[in-house]
Amino acid sequence: MTHQVLGAQRRMAHINGKAVDTQESFAVLDPATGFELATVAACGADEVDQAVRAARSAYDGGWKRTTAAERALVLRSISSAIVANGDELARIESQDTGKPLRQAVVDVSFAARFFEYYSNMVEAVFGSIIPAATDRMTFSVREPYGVTGHITPWNYPLGLATRTLAPSLAAGNCCVLKPAEEAPLSALRLAEIMSEAGLPDGVLNVVPGIGAEAGAALAAHPGLGKLSFTGSVPVGVKIGQATAANLVPADLELGGKSPNIVFGDADMDAAAAAVAASILQNAGQTCSAGSRLLVHDSVHDDFVDRLVRIFQRTTLGPGLENPGLGPVISRKQQARVLDYIALGRGEGELLVGGGVPEQESLSRGNFVLPTIFDRVAPTASIAQQEIFGPVLTVTSFDSTEEAVDLANGTDYGLVAGVWTADVGRAHRMIRDLQCGQVMVNTFSNGVELPFSGRKQSGYGTSKSYEALLGFTQSKGAVIMMADH
Repeated sequence: MTHQVLGAQRRMAHINGKAVDTQESFAVLDPATGFELATVAACGADEVDQAVRAARSAYDGGWKRTTAAERALVLRSISSAIVANGDELARIESQDTGKPLRQAVVDVSFAARFFEYYSNMVEAVFGSIIPAATDRMTFSVREPYGVTGHITPWNYPLGLATRTLAPSLAAGNCCVLKPAEEAPLSALRLAEIMSEAGLPDGVLNVVPGIGAEAGAALAAHPGLGKLSFTGSVPVGVKIGQATAANLVPADLELGGKSPNIVFGDADMDAAAAAVAASILQNAGQTCSAGSRLLVHDSVHDDFVDRLVRIFQRTTLGPGLENPGLGPVISRKQQARVLDYIALGRGEGELLVGGGVPEQESLSRGNFVLPTIFDRVAPTASIAQQEIFGPVLTVTSFDSTEEAVDLANGTDYGLVAGVWTADVGRAHRMIRDLQCGQVMVNTFSNGVELPFSGRKQSGYGTSKSYEALLGFTQSKGAVIMMADH
């Protein structure tokens, strides 16, 4: 077994196009081995302020006067540069997060796609002529916020950073990114790649650091025009309070407890493969993970047997070895997942998994066996609370109405998967499910589909043309016509 060391090197903040070091630092560990990958500069309030000021200077100094076509050229150059450096970025992402390399490759492709997509979209942003009266011209225009803040989590560091950076930059904003301290390495390399691709100094600044320090300082900074946050509900509440104190709007993409709903007429092979992948991908550490299976009574036994077989043959190992399942991000997260599994033993029937692997070679890593609990009451803790690990709960239903009630029966509302051959039923489910995305006979989506939450899953829209508009604000204007 080989473990490529990314560096045992020191990685610094990226502010105004330069590497900036700090007195304090933190270690980034490989979740598969516990080995140190790098030490990273720990930014605090001073560095965050420096980054916001650099972004404002870059905005006022020229970025706000660039045309949509000029920004589109820069974004296309960035997309090409991400592709050119794709192998390196994927290896960094795999080792930093523990996810299988093939999943990291997909993340890199999405990162490139975000910049390509918004480079094409930005020239479609326009205002409106309002027919208010004949003696005046009344119209609206859309303009950037100026400086936007971006606080991203550790589960998809590259994908979630580019998901909000690309539309914000396309809209004409300058950005300050605070990546998660558990996995900041791809964001720091991305900043270098973007500079090399022609992004002017100060337009993107990256301030790694501890969330309670750098993240809190960014959320509370009065120099922001808008903030984007992806993470947990408790932290999201604090972020919302901090931005509200400065009357700064925020997009909050928070947790999920998303269902896959399998009806008796579904394609069982396709559904089983997708349901398993939706919870095993990234070791279940996905806000939109399909962590709840709701399955019709008529196919319950057969469908669950299919899943058990998939879980039993899933291999575990370091991400660079391309296993079926990598580790969770940290010992702390491993302990959290194992605590939920212990709780689940009293709330459902354990079918597979339920602990850590026995192999000595995996003992230093943060591994959790893929786990299924069957016959779980909808009110059980493991069916209601976000576990953020490779743990699937199974509950059966006997009618469409019951399926809808079960699916809507949590505090979250992020995504849902529906598996059925009945087109009419599919439309009814799309109408009745209380979530931001409904996927029928699939559990995947692209850059073009709006992504938003309901209830405790947050508010604001990412991806799609709507996200681009979300990084602009509308300005109304009226011109009185001269009477000649």
